[in-house]
Amino acid sequence: MLSTPAASVLAVEAVDLKIPLKASDAAAVSTVTGDVLSTKHTGTYILKPFRSPKSKKLKTAVVFVPRLSHFDIENERSNKNEFRGFFPLFWISIFIWTVRTYIRSMETQGAPLNLQFATLLSRDARTLALSDAVLVLSTAVCVPFAKLVSRGWIKYYWTGVIIQHLLQTFILFAAIKWTFNRQWPWVQSGFLTLHTLTMLMKMHSYMATNGYLRHVSQQSAEVLAQLRHATSRFGGWDKAMSDAKIRRDDLEHETETESTSAGSPSPFGTFALRNGGLSTPYVEMPSAVALRNRLMRVSEEGMSSETVLDDDKPKNTTSHLLVNHPDPQISALATEYSELESELVSSGPERVRWPENITFKNFAMYQLFPTLVYELEYPRTKRIRPLYVFEKTAATFGTFALLYTVTETFILPYTNPSPEQSFARTLLDLALPFMLAYLLLFFIIFGAFGRDSSSTTCSALTKSLECICNGFAELSYFADRGFYEDWWNSTSWDEFSRKWNKPVHNFLLRHVYASTISSYKFSRSRAMFVTFLLSAAAHELVMAVVTQKIRLYLFTLQLVQIPLIAVGRTSAIKRNRLLGNSIFWLGLYAGFPLLCVAYVFY
Repeated sequence: MLSTPAASVLAVEAVDLKIPLKASDAAAVSTVTGDVLSTKHTGTYILKPFRSPKSKKLKTAVVFVPRLSHFDIENERSNKNEFRGFFPLFWISIFIWTVRTYIRSMETQGAPLNLQFATLLSRDARTLALSDAVLVLSTAVCVPFAKLVSRGWIKYYWTGVIIQHLLQTFILFAAIKWTFNRQWPWVQSGFLTLHTLTMLMKMHSYMATNGYLRHVSQQSAEVLAQLRHATSRFGGWDKAMSDAKIRRDDLEHETETESTSAGSPSPFGTFALRNGGLSTPYVEMPSAVALRNRLMRVSEEGMSSETVLDDDKPKNTTSHLLVNHPDPQISALATEYSELESELVSSGPERVRWPENITFKNFAMYQLFPTLVYELEYPRTKRIRPLYVFEKTAATFGTFALLYTVTETFILPYTNPSPEQSFARTLLDLALPFMLAYLLLFFIIFGAFGRDSSSTTCSALTKSLECICNGFAELSYFADRGFYEDWWNSTSWDEFSRKWNKPVHNFLLRHVYASTISSYKFSRSRAMFVTFLLSAAAHELVMAVVTQKIRLYLFTLQLVQIPLIAVGRTSAIKRNRLLGNSIFWLGLYAGFPLLCVAYVFY
């Protein structure tokens, strides 16, 4: 997860708006913009510096910013990686191994592959494609639902929440019922079930976010009414605005005088991260807010306060002018109003305001974006690179060919061992092929987007090719390519769960973990248990559909991670990261074949 201090947020705004800064401001800006500033093919994205402390939504570390993969060919750091020579070595070795496999198959069977698995994959493919299209189109019901909520015809809390969950449950069970009726093999049934869960997560995030913003809009209107009533005690709205402007100018003059006498210290100070160390762009430091407001006012030079407010709805500012009013009650109400309004407007260049986002076009674009968390606006690239798309397309089919070879040659024959073969021998035969298949499948789905890596094999996987998620990101101009972090360096299972699948992690973080804390007042430990429980249930559901039997093996192993997390946090593991990483890899090596044998034979 990208850590973005408030100074970085404000620096990006200063550069994007081309605002002249003081020397002290410019010095700070030059040191903090590396993670967020636009790259060659991405646009600048402005983050919000705070969110309302009275918001129902817990502040979470879900951040969308333009970023390149650590191993992207246009990332200068990748060319300086001391392990770069191992990248071509890995793929040359894989090529030699594949050719050797085909030659041995020709000598023994007369063909490179027997293609029995291919006939399984292609069974009833037309019906599967039509079923998947119906599934995707059915998610469009989210748009009229969000419109009804935005107009107040459905109260989201809690009528809308109930309707939303009933709808999602109906779609899930309809897809499962259809899968059983078609009697599909495990590949088709597993695909449709997984895609259904993916679509349900997208639907949930879209409806929950728009429902929450309806609640924020109502809060904002109530606070504005209170603010207008409070100003009546000081001569009315216009008189209060005039007093606030005078006090703001006086405070700015005093601040500049103090800064000059003190040698122009940095205006940023020290910025503390919230939520127990989770990186977050939402900071509520007075210096950060003050600098942002000053930068915005400079960019609006020549505009009156009435023009800026535009019917009391700030569009390009983050603070209402009345924040500077000498009366503390008015100032507090104006601050709360500003924070609520900031949540209703995106912080990107398009300045999308809720509910203007509730359109079928906006929802269709959201469906194309490789993310499960809905936002009013995402960071976007400036153009599509055709050669880049071709590279990802070729990578997908090439890697799938490798995955097919591994599955047909080294996995399927060993899933039906002879009675004389021991359980331990079966696990040993399946351990390495399953690990290689897992890495290839992970690579096909997510592409090459980690942060830092010291693992040669995984670095090689992420260096050479980038696949489905990255291809969709390029086609949809989606600039945030952080689909996973360096999970191969994990020393504990909680670190692995945070890093290996960022889209799902972000969804669980915002809509399960944070929601249970803010809505049901759960403790962090109870919220974590609920998150793992839901994740384990979803994984077991897929296995139940695929194998057509309920055994709870995967469910149990998922929940076993909770005590293992506690073990990983012990001082012995923390002091010896090599030991923790070795235990992690041994767990992965043992887990895949163990689950396969358990579900197939028991």
